[in-house]
Amino acid sequence: GKGIPGEKLQTEGVPCVGYGDIYMKYNNFHFEKAQSFVDEETAKESQLIKKGTLLFTGTGETSDEIGKCVCYNGEEDLFAGGDIITFVTKQVDPLFLAYQQYQSFSLKKKASYGQGHSVVHIQKGELEKLNVAYPASLQEQSRIAEILMNWDKAIELYEKQIEALKKLKTAYLSVMFPKKGETTPKYRFKGFTDPWEQREFSSIMSESLSNGIMNNPGTNEFGTLHINVINMYTLDNIHIEDLESSACSLSDIQKCNVEVGDIFMTRSSLKPEGIAEANILLKTGSFVYDDHLIRMKVTDNYYPLFVKILLSTPLVKKQFIVKSKTTAFTTIGQEDISTSYGMFPQKEEQKKIGVFFTHLDSLITLHQRKIETASRQRKVLQQYLLNGIVRVMK
Repeated sequence: GKGIPGEKLQTEGVPCVGYGDIYMKYNNFHFEKAQSFVDEETAKESQLIKKGTLLFTGTGETSDEIGKCVCYNGEEDLFAGGDIITFVTKQVDPLFLAYQQYQSFSLKKKASYGQGHSVVHIQKGELEKLNVAYPASLQEQSRIAEILMNWDKAIELYEKQIEALKKLKTAYLSVMFPKKGETTPKYRFKGFTDPWEQREFSSIMSESLSNGIMNNPGTNEFGTLHINVINMYTLDNIHIEDLESSACSLSDIQKCNVEVGDIFMTRSSLKPEGIAEANILLKTGSFVYDDHLIRMKVTDNYYPLFVKILLSTPLVKKQFIVKSKTTAFTTIGQEDISTSYGMFPQKEEQKKIGVFFTHLDSLITLHQRKIETASRQRKVLQQYLLNGIVRVMK
């Protein structure tokens, strides 16, 4: 069946499954909150979605966005919104078919199916022409779908844990750092009562901010690793196992002078809030860093882990955004960072706060790595199961 035309969708009325609802990561679809609605008269004439119905996206901005498939597994009957193609099958387990049909379609050149330019379309008849392999036993089909669904649920659980930890971190950042115009935070570790003091970042550095060198992939006798922009996005610290080797010279290594406790920040971003994304090096070794990064070294009176966290707080980020320059990218310079300021407690309190947030970031990073590992394993398992390389039975 075909869904309700987009021009009949409304902001209120009878709920229906809209175009955006199909953009799910997993194939087991539970309808939770309506994004689209229609009037009662339109609903009566529309395609009804019952439990076990397959839903396909019929439109997308690119060929990769069309043909996404989920199986509706809820109890309440729904109506199909615009640009949704529905299928009902009784010969094959619908959830198995959702996994298998999407994989089959993904392996083909979707562009050859999509008809359009700025918006790509696929018709129901084109989907019907696709061949789908499946085991004759309905029990085996159901078992395969169940295994893949359980993997999806496990990955989704990790994602929810990450989301909860990030919300917790945001909440702690809002109460463990003073707000603008204040000298003490709302929440402090026991035993600390002194007011925090405002410091310009130039005053806490042991040397001026500096940029690194161009990335030169390769190896040298010093076993040098290159700290790159991409390495700024592991929350807890720079993971040296993620770094690429560099074919730099000894003079490059000496120029960069990378040491434990060095803080690195991104110079540019597609979005203003992404500038000066900070990370810290906590391992010894031979390193250089990229010319798209800015490096900060702090004096012994300041705890590097605290400073790294401080750079991500709203008070500091807002200053960076105001001072940044935007063309194709938003960019921040060394002077912009040096002349910005932060609020600082005594070093012992800095240490407590720095360790606390680093532990929280480590938990988030741990869950992210679990998702990466589980996703790779699930992808291989899906290929084996859906191609009949591994067989399962009840």
